[in-house]
Amino acid sequence: QACTYPCQCPSQPLQCPAGTSHVLDACGCCKVCARQLGELCSLQKPCDHHKGLYCDFSKIHRGSGICLAHEGATCDLLGKIYHNGESFQPTCKLQCICMDGAIGCIPLCSDDLRLPSPECPNPRRVKFRNKCCEEWICEEGSEENRFETAMAVFREDPARKPELNNLQENCLVQTTEWSACSKTCGMGISARVTNDNPQCRLEKETRLCMVRPCDFPMEKTKKGKKCVRTPKPRQSLHFEFSGCTSTHSYRPKFCGSCTDGRCCTPYATSTVEVEFRCPEGDFFQRKMMFIKMCSCHYDCPRDNDIFLATYHRRMIGDHV
Repeated sequence: QACTYPCQCPSQPLQCPAGTSHVLDACGCCKVCARQLGELCSLQKPCDHHKGLYCDFSKIHRGSGICLAHEGATCDLLGKIYHNGESFQPTCKLQCICMDGAIGCIPLCSDDLRLPSPECPNPRRVKFRNKCCEEWICEEGSEENRFETAMAVFREDPARKPELNNLQENCLVQTTEWSACSKTCGMGISARVTNDNPQCRLEKETRLCMVRPCDFPMEKTKKGKKCVRTPKPRQSLHFEFSGCTSTHSYRPKFCGSCTDGRCCTPYATSTVEVEFRCPEGDFFQRKMMFIKMCSCHYDCPRDNDIFLATYHRRMIGDHV
């Protein structure tokens, strides 16, 4: 009854706290910051359904409710118990959430890297008092070594010296290989560092990855073989990420399993842009890993780290 059409939404971009979803209001008009566990909610201020929260109107009257979580497992971190759907900050650098027994965190500080450049020959990260995150400062060097430091990552051109306004042309591109997927099953994240950008600055780049679905039925090994390397699903499937679904279906290769204690991980991959559509009608694109070949080995991941896997085995490379 409170909805008015056509929709009139604020012209200013929506600013929400870290880890808070943007969701549509009850009118289907405007994006709002989703209410979190224990906060007051209403039709115009919905709860964060991406985190399994719903608005319970039974305890508070006058059209207001309170955000509660659907039943799920709690999380134990260093002896402290967190409820399903509860957000918390174990340190000032991390914003975490408990989701059915698993803890997921996003960094609140930028972990970007920086190469020396003519504008900033000696970059250095400094911890300031009363500030949680370190910040970059540029130390001015003498004119003699100003370009010596910066030229460590620039090509030498005998015809002319590099110009300050033409960094891309003289940039010596450096890119690491993609890291192993952060999850052994289900959707995870793979990362690399590259300076292939107009500023010639080292930046962290991520892509989605799925070594295998958690409920993927494994094929039986052939006689005399101990591993199934790269099985394919019999039917095409849609990827799901953060409550959103890929607009196209795919038949990707997955890594199989072994019967002799080895684990099977991606060896050669490609990176493809995948488009996702969310229930609110939004579209976005994410880079995603597609497996070309898997390898079986004894250097298996350990999953005893609550935030990040301690698994650092790298792939041979990536074929675009």
